[in-house]
Amino acid sequence: MVGKSKMELNIGRAKLAIMQGDIAAQATDAIVNAANNYLWMGAGVAGAIKRKGGQLIEDEAVAQGPIEVGDAVITTGGGLPARYVIHAAGMGQDLHTSEDILRNVTVRCLELAEENSIRSLAFPAIGTGVGGFEIHHCAKIMIGETVDYLASAKVLEQVNFVLFDADGREAFEKQLRIIFSS
Repeated sequence: MVGKSKMELNIGRAKLAIMQGDIAAQATDAIVNAANNYLWMGAGVAGAIKRKGGQLIEDEAVAQGPIEVGDAVITTGGGLPARYVIHAAGMGQDLHTSEDILRNVTVRCLELAEENSIRSLAFPAIGTGVGGFEIHHCAKIMIGETVDYLASAKVLEQVNFVLFDADGREAFEKQLRIIFSS
């Protein structure tokens, strides 16, 4: 796996890891793209995925859109090391996200992974870029939903949170420690 300073815990039959790195370089079965509901791939995580994986990823995604904010779709991984990309509509055209949207889209990505026999999945911090969602709040929601989901997951064996910078990684690590210390 491409990433630095990895923190990993067992949850149910799966492992949950937090690391700093480039999500587009992850060799997991699937990576998650932080998308808008029209599934256009512009800047941030989406732009990095499109640059490394190719136009085909965006073409396949857009052909399935628009979708409801909080929903997700799956495409091939194009030229990425990951076989699939799950496009998580964490915001609409208003570039707004919320706690409910983030909860829904996190669970939907995990469901799509299970439905498509995906054993390993990498998430970015959805909604924290152009969506402006606060990183610590994002970490609390995404880690909480993932821990709950993994407790009964049947297929998923590995979920990685891949954060672009040290501040993001530290926020997610802190939240994981809070959950497991209570």
